[in-house]
Amino acid sequence: MEKEVLIRIRRIRKIYKVGNQEVRALNGVDLEIRKNEYVAIMGPSGSGKSTLMNLLGCLDTPTEGTYILNGIDVSQMRDDQLAEVRNKEIGFVFQSFNLLPRYNALNNVALPLIYAGLPKQEREREAKKALMNVDLGDRMDHKPNELSGGQKQRVALARAMVNNPSIILADEPTGNLDTKTSLDIMALFEQVYAKGNTIILVTHEEDIARYARRVVRLRDGLVESDQINSNPVLTDL
Repeated sequence: MEKEVLIRIRRIRKIYKVGNQEVRALNGVDLEIRKNEYVAIMGPSGSGKSTLMNLLGCLDTPTEGTYILNGIDVSQMRDDQLAEVRNKEIGFVFQSFNLLPRYNALNNVALPLIYAGLPKQEREREAKKALMNVDLGDRMDHKPNELSGGQKQRVALARAMVNNPSIILADEPTGNLDTKTSLDIMALFEQVYAKGNTIILVTHEEDIARYARRVVRLRDGLVESDQINSNPVLTDL
C-alpha cells in the first residue's frame, strides 16, 4: 500500500529583495515527500537548498505557490500560526546544535513540551525517555559545555523527537563533528527512520547523503534531479 503524502509543494517560488535587486532563490519547485521517507536535499551554494529547508521547516513562507504539510496549507500562515505548526509537526536538528547553555540536557530536551503546554512532571518524564533513547541517560544533568560534540547532537536529536513530530528536519547535522562521531549520529538517524519517522536531511556532503533512501538535487532554484538511492549506507541498529 502506498504511503500517505506528508509534504506536497507546488510551483513554489521565493523571491528576496536585496536593495533594488530581486533574487530568485526558488523558481517553481514541485516536490512530494511521503510518510517514513528518508530524503537528502543537496545542491551547490546558491542552489536554493537553504531556502527550501526554511520553507519546509515553516521558518518562512513562499512568495508564490502552495505548501501542504500533513494536510494543512501552511503557505500563507502568519508567524504565530507557523510557530504552532513548527512545534507540533517538525523536529529540528542543526549543525550548531542550538542548545541553551544555561540549561542542562533534560531541560533543553523538554523545551518543545513547554511550548506545547504540558505540565512539568509530564515534560520531565518524556524528556528523560527521549534522552534514554539516544543513550544519554547518564548525562541528563549535564550542561552543553560539559558535553562532547556528539553528545550535544544527541541531545539535539532527543529534543527534536520529544514531541513525536511528523518530520525530523536535519540541517548539516554532522557538519561540526569528526568522522567517527558523524557515523554514530548517522546510526542514530537510521534508528529514528526504522521506527517509522520521516527524515529530511539537508547536506552538501555526498558521504552523508548516501545514508538517505532518496536524493533530491537543486540547482538555480529548481529540482535538477530526484532519484531513489538503491544502495544506501546501512548502519548497525
